[in-house]
Amino acid sequence: MGRNQIGEYLGTNHDSHGRKLDQALNEADRFVEKLASGDNEFTCIDHFLDLIDSEIGIYELREDTAKFGLNMEEEASFFEALKRLSMITHKLEELPSDSGVSSCLNRAGSIHHSAMLLFEYEFRALLDNSKQTADISTDGPSGDSKTEEEFPYFSAESLAIMNRIASTMIFAGYEAECCFSYSGLRLKALDAELSKLSFENINVDDAERMSWESLEVEIGNWIKIMKHCTSNLFSGERKLSNSVFSEHPSTAQRLFCKLATSLTTRLLNFPNALVLPRQYSTEKLFKFLDIYEALRDLKKVDIGNYLLAMEFVSETSLVQYRIGETAVSIFSQLEDSIKNDNAGRIPVAGGAVHPLTRYTLNYIKYACEYKDTLEQVFQKHDEMNGSTVEKDKEIDIGNSNGSPPASPFALKLMKVMDLLDANIEMKSKLYKSLSLRYIFLMNNGRYILQKIKESTEIHGMMCHSWLRKRSSEIRRNHKMYQRETWSNVLQTLNHEGVQVNGKVSKAILKERFKNFNILFDEILKTQSNWVVNDEQLKSELKVSISSVMIPTYRSFVGRYQSYFYNSKQSGKFIKYQPEDMEELIEQLFEGNTTSMVRR
Repeated sequence: MGRNQIGEYLGTNHDSHGRKLDQALNEADRFVEKLASGDNEFTCIDHFLDLIDSEIGIYELREDTAKFGLNMEEEASFFEALKRLSMITHKLEELPSDSGVSSCLNRAGSIHHSAMLLFEYEFRALLDNSKQTADISTDGPSGDSKTEEEFPYFSAESLAIMNRIASTMIFAGYEAECCFSYSGLRLKALDAELSKLSFENINVDDAERMSWESLEVEIGNWIKIMKHCTSNLFSGERKLSNSVFSEHPSTAQRLFCKLATSLTTRLLNFPNALVLPRQYSTEKLFKFLDIYEALRDLKKVDIGNYLLAMEFVSETSLVQYRIGETAVSIFSQLEDSIKNDNAGRIPVAGGAVHPLTRYTLNYIKYACEYKDTLEQVFQKHDEMNGSTVEKDKEIDIGNSNGSPPASPFALKLMKVMDLLDANIEMKSKLYKSLSLRYIFLMNNGRYILQKIKESTEIHGMMCHSWLRKRSSEIRRNHKMYQRETWSNVLQTLNHEGVQVNGKVSKAILKERFKNFNILFDEILKTQSNWVVNDEQLKSELKVSISSVMIPTYRSFVGRYQSYFYNSKQSGKFIKYQPEDMEELIEQLFEGNTTSMVRR
């Protein structure tokens, strides 16, 4: 029966035609067995070929609806018949050529090829279905229902038909054609999905022309797309390839790997364009760390077969390393900015915490929110450059107590802190007053320690010896301040030298009280304007001053007050009563320019 008889079949009961096809399968099986046995008597199975040919014609005439999926049981027989036809064609190709074999092979081959074209057409039509996504309802964090899109979306019926077509085409030797169609159309669908996500294929030239503000927006969008790919697109594509090629897992894996690699290559163009010989300021670090983390998540995507995944992993790893090196370069600029911060020869008013100290500690605190990522970045940097920061003798790595060696990032952090210490020490020399110099050093030292204690991440990386050393320096500066500021004041209250020839000299006594008043007034006037930012440090300073000054002054006044003739004379020289001292000392370090005026 030829194509001119197709109309007759369309007008007959198709179920009856399906039963005939089932019967013809038995005939085909016997024919294959006969060919396999080497039987020399050859007769072509024209009836079977007629049925297949007519069935192909019926499916081809279905233009307005899907060609498959109307009668799954009947279609199962058709697919089985096509597998028999593939076996017959292969067997005929193995036979010695004669007119009968050649005639039968030509006809079988022609029908077989027509069937494969039909399958490829329908396979592409199903894959190219415009409904690639489906709305699915999920519960949001607040319990409210929200709608998301599932990608890629194919109905169970479509998946079943594509699976059947793919299996039949591969069985028939048309794997290359099937895979070519699948890869091309899935790449097209993925490109369309990226376009929906506002993906811009930014290259090196584009990145060079763009301002940082524009790049920052693109980085945010790129990271969002990457997260969508790693959490949805890749898993969706793996699931689809496994469904369509379930009978051929190696093919499914190969196709998924090819798609993942192609998509990744496109996505990597943007971070590659950012790692130019371009100077990025220190605050740009965090965007590059975000990119690094997105690439790290990408590498976790399970591609499957190691050999197939090599290109995917190597490409991603290379770009990730470049981004990491850019991050190292940006972080190193923090060191340079500290080393070169000589701007201005005017010290910070009142010995307060220097802006450089605040900036550096806040920067480090924020950076340590990326602690694990920075650990990886600097570890990789050291491995690739064949060096470790531990060789730098300028850094006190604090491993003498047998604790584990500090990580490369921790060592880098300590180096930054040491540079900051050296810079603050240099800036302290701008103060003419030694007392104020020590206040400045204490303010900055305590600020650094407090910021480190507030951050679990920073505190965990700074070795104990480093922390002990900084605490000791603050205590030493405290003692130096006490000595520089109050030793001369205390000297005026020394009982020694007050007596001459065994008697208290009023002249010496008056001079002592006069000198005390001058020194104490000057300290109150000056140091009430000074600033101690940390409340605990301020309290410690006032307590230490009070613990020395108040008892000493009370003792001195109590012993010598009676040597003045009257209260008027006493008030002239004993300007402050012992009970007033605590209140006066409380005015110190408040940054208060009006306290002396009020008093």
